Amino acid sequence: MKVKVGDVLPAAIRVLIVEDHPVFQEGLALILTSQPDINVVAAVANANNAVAEFRRHRPDITLMDQRLPGSTGTEALLTIRAEFPQARVIMLTTSEGDVEIQRSLEAGAVAYVLKSTPKDELLHIIRSVHSGRKHIPPEVASRLAEYMGEEDLTARELEVLKQIRAGHRNKEIAFQLSISETTVNFHVRNLMEKLRANDRAHAVSIAIRRGFLQP
Repeated sequence: MKVKVGDVLPAAIRVLIVEDHPVFQEGLALILTSQPDINVVAAVANANNAVAEFRRHRPDITLMDQRLPGSTGTEALLTIRAEFPQARVIMLTTSEGDVEIQRSLEAGAVAYVLKSTPKDELLHIIRSVHSGRKHIPPEVASRLAEYMGEEDLTARELEVLKQIRAGHRNKEIAFQLSISETTVNFHVRNLMEKLRANDRAHAVSIAIRRGFLQP
């Protein structure tokens, strides 16, 4: 673009990157800084630093990895939005789990983008979100629609599910959670029904795929 004397240039889109994988973080920064209208103000690897750098820079757009060490990207998003309600955060992740997607959107994410998204499409999304739009890719929207209206798991059911993944039987789970084995049996039946699982291993597999459990 040829610039003439007196032209008013649009301000660059100021972007904060939150990504814990060094190679992906560096690659993302290189892609963004190659664009004349995008400026990477900081790149960090965890939720605490994300909140601190957001306060420092007040970026236009934050690219937030969902799965971070310690607190999740959604937890960082909640903290940022509580202090800065107008923050525009794009969740950038490998996960297509409907639970993670729903929680991120409810927390105030303006877009949910898979890391497999082509470079040009990601740049388009960043510019689109900066202009005030939201973005949910078709494959993500279809995953949400597939489980729309499904009953969520309770906190206790999630605890039982984590114990199942650890390989514990019902008697061991009862001991670990200080509840009766009858109560454990009740929660396991509910889990199987809600997840539409054939057995315990299948329940864990479904829970990971949908985002109830981290891989």
